[in-house]
Amino acid sequence: MKKVCIIIVNWNRKDDTLRCLTSLQKISRGGNSVEMVVVDNASTDGSVGVITEKFPSVTLLVNKANEGFTGGNNRGMKYAYKKRADFVWLLNNDTFVDKNVLTGLLAGFNDKTVGVAGSKIYFAPGWEFHRDRYKASERGHVLWYAGGLVDWANMYASHRGVDEVDMGQYDAPVDAVFVTGCSLIIHRDVIQKIGYLDDRFFLYYEDLDYSLRARRAGFRILYCPRSILWHVNAGSSGGAGNSLHEYYLTRNRLLIGMRYAPLRAKLALIREAVRFLITGSAIKRKAVFDFALGRFGNRFSLKAS
Repeated sequence: MKKVCIIIVNWNRKDDTLRCLTSLQKISRGGNSVEMVVVDNASTDGSVGVITEKFPSVTLLVNKANEGFTGGNNRGMKYAYKKRADFVWLLNNDTFVDKNVLTGLLAGFNDKTVGVAGSKIYFAPGWEFHRDRYKASERGHVLWYAGGLVDWANMYASHRGVDEVDMGQYDAPVDAVFVTGCSLIIHRDVIQKIGYLDDRFFLYYEDLDYSLRARRAGFRILYCPRSILWHVNAGSSGGAGNSLHEYYLTRNRLLIGMRYAPLRAKLALIREAVRFLITGSAIKRKAVFDFALGRFGNRFSLKAS
């Protein structure tokens, strides 16, 4: 029997978190010990009281400030590691899961070289990027993630299969460049060897960084198609394409690129950054300035946008 800690970060999205926890009540545990841990990032919407009332068996860790995706998950990961969990599963609160989601992930670790694994993820019905494109019968089967890819020449990370209707074309387990932080399970040995998420990212690209660090440490990164869940895309940060996205994606793409990309791509990123400083939006200019000055972590407020 293995011990699994499921880490869910909540910030002013109690309805999402309650839906996620409700779906997790029905999962197959495969004879394993499972502890659900919610890390609340100083919510002001009454999340703590409601989650405590509705799910008294859930371990609730309350931060005094919004520590972001990285800080919230790191607190949960440290708790799980101290509790000697064999696996730590980071799960977005804006998801709901299939009953075999956990056993599908754990099956990937039958290969002892696997250190990190991720699920097949669909858009929640009605939350597709191009929702008018799909028939009613196809909704709930539109892929959001079926493995992580990186175009290093242009320094873009992407999801294999995104926007495609699932017809079984991604039903084989394969190695991925990265696992999305939406559903990312980590073997204890990985944490022991490389530590936790890099808090400099705060939000976005931290999953790519963690996967690349794990690969460099000799672990395989695996996509597990028998593990299935649905994602209410960008629910926890206000919807795709907003100013918060623009800031962190711009700044953290530079951070990732300068750390891992080939020289030609790094030079292209520098040229792009200069262009942003001259003709980019105020958000992009701030992101580039903060990167250049080494201002990482939580450096953007939705109120300021």
